[in-house]
Amino acid sequence: MVENKETFVDNVVSVSRVTKVTKGGKRFSFSAMVVSGNREGKVGVALGRSREVSMAIAKATNKARKNLISVTLRGSTIPYDVKGSHGASDVIVRPASKGTGVIAGGAMRAVLDAAGVKDVLAKSSGSGNRKNVVKATLNALAKLRSAGQLAKQRGKTIMQLVGKVEKNVKSK
Repeated sequence: MVENKETFVDNVVSVSRVTKVTKGGKRFSFSAMVVSGNREGKVGVALGRSREVSMAIAKATNKARKNLISVTLRGSTIPYDVKGSHGASDVIVRPASKGTGVIAGGAMRAVLDAAGVKDVLAKSSGSGNRKNVVKATLNALAKLRSAGQLAKQRGKTIMQLVGKVEKNVKSK
């Protein structure tokens, strides 16, 4: 029996203690945000809530693995520059040459690492809220398309797309 079970990497981005004040006193619960990915172009993010930290993380991990998106990669980097935003957080993610590494802040680094991006330059601006930065990074990565996907979307072949690009470059 061969099991085809993917290996996932899970990064806990934030854990927050939430207090609910009731007539009988204070009730504490925890909220955890987890980024999960297979380091081969699939990544997901989720929020889990529970009365215990470990249960919140487990719930978030299960949710994140159910809500994976595919990220288009070109080798160890991304195909082109892309911007993403969520709330007041904005991110710019740029491809980098081989050997550059992941140059990004902590929250963005967790997403890019889980997605399998090894060489990238990234910058976040606006709000530094970790949850919003993670969602903005996921938004940016979701916008990426491969040459084949773009050609299909436009009803052309890849060679027609490449030929058009070469003509534009020669005319400049």
